[in-house]
Amino acid sequence: MEHGSPLAPAWAAALEASAWALGVRDSTWIYPLANLLHLLGLTLLVGPIAVLDLRLLGIARSIEVPALSQLLTPVAITGLLLSMSSGSVLFIADATALVSNPVFLIKMSLLAAGLANAIGFRLLWRHRLKSWDTHPPAAGRLQAAASIAVWLGTATSGRLIAYF
Repeated sequence: MEHGSPLAPAWAAALEASAWALGVRDSTWIYPLANLLHLLGLTLLVGPIAVLDLRLLGIARSIEVPALSQLLTPVAITGLLLSMSSGSVLFIADATALVSNPVFLIKMSLLAAGLANAIGFRLLWRHRLKSWDTHPPAAGRLQAAASIAVWLGTATSGRLIAYF
């Protein structure tokens, strides 16, 4: 990506000109490692969320929702933390180009929507997971379907940033 875009906000230019950003760009290993960790984080985030959401939508009813949630939620949170920390490294290296990239802005909007949906889901439904199969709330299922779409959209837009 092009560095030092004249249209970028001053904070993005300052971030990109920082010693840390220069170190990321000049290093043979930091940027590629951050990119690999970002992909690993994405996998650990989206995979478990998609499996849990599919279960909430009625697939694999032989697996209890609370047990599956208890197993997969920490994996997804680990993936989120890994993606956010490695994504920050990737961002500082190209901050001026990214802040005006429409696909990056879509990705960030979808990320915010995905996080809001996940937090809202936990607040609304976590105490009803035991009875999910006998009394599945329509709004909860809608949130699960939206979650799949939002997280896949986040991943897709993230991969497309380099092309726009």
